[in-house]
Amino acid sequence: MEKDQNSNIKEDEENINLSEKDKNSNIKEDEENINLSEKDKTEQTLEKNNTSPDEKILELEDKLARTFAEMENQRRRFEKEKDDAFEYGGFSFARESLNLIDNLERAKKSLEEDVALKGTEALKKSLENFEIIQKDLISIFKKNNVEQIDAINKKLDPNFHQAMIEIDDDNKEPGTIIQEIQKGFIMKDRLLRPSLVGVSKKSPTKNESEDKKSQENQENISSK
Repeated sequence: MEKDQNSNIKEDEENINLSEKDKNSNIKEDEENINLSEKDKTEQTLEKNNTSPDEKILELEDKLARTFAEMENQRRRFEKEKDDAFEYGGFSFARESLNLIDNLERAKKSLEEDVALKGTEALKKSLENFEIIQKDLISIFKKNNVEQIDAINKKLDPNFHQAMIEIDDDNKEPGTIIQEIQKGFIMKDRLLRPSLVGVSKKSPTKNESEDKKSQENQENISSK
């Protein structure tokens, strides 16, 4: 029994010794890896330190050129933002102010359609006053670089006009503006709002009208 116990103790001691040996071996490997890593860093530092003066000058010149280019870009951005703020600072105000012209147009039209006022001196004087006010407003807008967009008899331009309706007119080239529903305005080279317009189109021929009517009849029959 004592012999067995001694044997077990001896085995445990051997295992402990082996474990300590393994630990020591691992520690040694870690130390070697650390030394190798430090050696690599040292070699890289030495390589950098071995850069020739000409190479260092070229590197510094490249860095300076990049810095100056970035500074120039920032300066240009700042100048553009400053110019835009100066030139278009009243853009939103100008767009909202167009409602004044719209309301004058509506009031004028309402008076013209009033049967009780038709042909009276009061109507004539009122319309004259409206014309004066409207011209003054347009003049003020123009002084501040806000101008009306030409529309009537112009070809439809999606950049400045918005077609609302098509009107049969064989005397005009298709796509010609023949009606202005709402005036459009620009501020310098920027669009405040497009002109709402009606454009011409060719009148359908007799055969086209008959074909269209026949198609509508067939659709009505199908729906039933």
